[in-house]
Amino acid sequence: MSTDAVLRELLVRQLDHWLPGALHRSRRATLALAYAGGDAGGAEAALRVVSEFADRLRGRRLTVLVLAGGGTELPARLGAAEAALPTDVAVHVVPGAPDRLPVALKAAGAAGAPLLVVIDGGEPDPGVLTAVAGGRPAELLLVTPAGRSLRGPLTDAGFPLVTEVELVPDDDGPARLFSYGTGSDKGLDVLKDALWAVDEYAGVRYRDPADPAGRLLAITLDPEPGPLRRELLAELTRSGPRTVTELRRFAATSTVYRAADANRALASLLAAGAVTRDPEHGRLGGDVVVSAAPAGDAGSSA
Repeated sequence: MSTDAVLRELLVRQLDHWLPGALHRSRRATLALAYAGGDAGGAEAALRVVSEFADRLRGRRLTVLVLAGGGTELPARLGAAEAALPTDVAVHVVPGAPDRLPVALKAAGAAGAPLLVVIDGGEPDPGVLTAVAGGRPAELLLVTPAGRSLRGPLTDAGFPLVTEVELVPDDDGPARLFSYGTGSDKGLDVLKDALWAVDEYAGVRYRDPADPAGRLLAITLDPEPGPLRRELLAELTRSGPRTVTELRRFAATSTVYRAADANRALASLLAAGAVTRDPEHGRLGGDVVVSAAPAGDAGSSA
């Protein structure tokens, strides 16, 4: 399985979550898929997911925009999937690169209603990101070459919750950066669960862009906790005491891990004496304050 296949699986899982919520929230919604090159197979997979929600689309309007090059090849590929869609779904194939998204979204009347956008390939300029953030709410799945974090540009564009992970193929192919921007805590949780639930035999491993050691992590429902322990301890050392709720948010947005993984990592750090808690006893609830232990008292955090 290639990185393209992993990305398609992530799109399908996120769309399974996003579409019912969007249709419940509003009478109209927009799904936009923009490809700067490479495999646009995600568009076919997305249309198949949409067809599964035909009964929920009655009385609603879903617009699907597909932006890609390739002349007549892509419309022909999408034909069979499009034929299975109800009349409540309008599919528009727009020739061109992702930089045409602002115009396409405006023509589709996407602003002010639920919007899910996928941009695969190239690094979008701030105007594209700002246009995407005009959805209410907006979610963005962004795929670019690895090497440069897009956390800052996504935050500046209006996405309060951002997470990133590098997909590194085992066959020495080029790594790709997968970024997700949203304003929804639930959407972030779903995306993080999906990251660790994709095929563990995909031939792809994860790398945290924020990890200075660049460790590679195998895809598994129970990821190796060592890097998270080190990142949580570094955050406590850098920023001072934090509540468990704050550390769960840190894990979900600033690392490749899930919020739930933070609790397990903190329990391990407490057992090792690397951190302390206030109050000292009881459930490790969200309001418990965790601090880095004095250097002389800390045990191993590995």
